[in-house]
Amino acid sequence: MKRIVIINGPNLDRLGIREPDIYGDQTLTDLENLLTQEAEDLGVQVQFYQSNHEGFIIDEIGEYADSEVFGLIINPGALTHTSLALRDALAGSDLPSIEVHISNIYRREEIRQHSLTAPACIGVISGLGFDGYIAALRHLAKLD
Repeated sequence: MKRIVIINGPNLDRLGIREPDIYGDQTLTDLENLLTQEAEDLGVQVQFYQSNHEGFIIDEIGEYADSEVFGLIINPGALTHTSLALRDALAGSDLPSIEVHISNIYRREEIRQHSLTAPACIGVISGLGFDGYIAALRHLAKLD
């Protein structure tokens, strides 16, 4: 069975609490439950990882690259705009990866409108809330 890992970066453990006017009132657990159900419907397996620490996320990506993981869905949070190291980890993993953002980063502050990690991904989904994760999961599920 195809295994897809969903990585959520800094502060995404605070979904539902932190800035609900931007990110909504649903929690990370709500997101994981939604994706688990969608994965069952698609016939794929999902695994979840969240960290507020850049190096831990990079280490996990390296481990996924060396294991039976098919692809990644990643919301790097603020690391999107600052982490060349994360971009390099994604590029070096050779895993099809889709970058997802709950809010539309292009309607946010100027510093949030540039993604360092996007060039290492096969696609970017921004501004669709949790539906963006669903779209990414559906896309990876149909890839060969």
